[in-house]
Amino acid sequence: MGLFDRLKQRLGKTRSAIGDGLSALFRGGRPMDEQLLDELEEMLYGSDLGPLATDLVDDLKRRFKRGELKTEDDLRATLRERLVGELGEAGEITLTAKPHVVLVVGVNGSGKTTTIAKLARRFREQGHSVLIGACDTFRAAAADQLEVWAERTGAAIVRKTEGADPAAVAFDTVDRAARENFDVVLVDTAGRLHTQTNLMAELEKIRRVIAKRLDGAPHSVLLVLDGTNGQNAIAQAKLFTASVEVTGLAVTKLDGTARGGAVFAIRREIGLPVQYIGTGERAELLEAFEPGAFADAILSSAGSSETAR
Repeated sequence: MGLFDRLKQRLGKTRSAIGDGLSALFRGGRPMDEQLLDELEEMLYGSDLGPLATDLVDDLKRRFKRGELKTEDDLRATLRERLVGELGEAGEITLTAKPHVVLVVGVNGSGKTTTIAKLARRFREQGHSVLIGACDTFRAAAADQLEVWAERTGAAIVRKTEGADPAAVAFDTVDRAARENFDVVLVDTAGRLHTQTNLMAELEKIRRVIAKRLDGAPHSVLLVLDGTNGQNAIAQAKLFTASVEVTGLAVTKLDGTARGGAVFAIRREIGLPVQYIGTGERAELLEAFEPGAFADAILSSAGSSETAR
């Protein structure tokens, strides 16, 4: 199964809201008019595109008045062009150092620990050696979960007792990775609410300690956002980016929501690349983000089997 078909299947709720919603607007041979486009704007807002929905529809109305849009196919093609343009350049984490240190951050329940496990699997399948730092020392279950995944994927792990200093665990992880020549280091951190200033300060301490042990590290800072939070994820992202230099985003749980349009709003508001999307619990359900395939999948109708390109 190709990427488009996988995304179409896994993003079914968002695809139904947008792709099938478009088909419903034209049901019965309804011609395109401004009323139809107003209904499209409402539909896009419902999928959490936010203010982008108004910008898109204003542009569509201008094109309609100039005679550039006449059919449903015209509308889908133009929407795809605009949406892909909004997403900009994408691409998963590129290893630029050895070891390449990835600091993974996010709020409670965002899917951060599961995302680390999936990343470990991806890097191992690419032939890289992986060391995981279990720096969420406040929640023993997080380290236990990572240890299980490390064993399954062939990654190594550094963990300490519950309540240990997270920055000390991070230092020891990077130190071991440098001494033993690992390719990739994935540093977990405690899930924290963006309003908890003490925990945000701890996150900054972890970053400083990592940089002290290895010049230039962390090389990537991946912020994990829960896609079901929609517009609320934007507020979280803004406060995280104010505390630590985030380099990319992973948006999770997109299989369980019709609000996948938030990916576009997040990209526009935060200005950082979406590098991965999570579309389910299984280890393989972490996709390197590809804007064209994502737009095609959510704009497709239930019966379509090809992209809109």
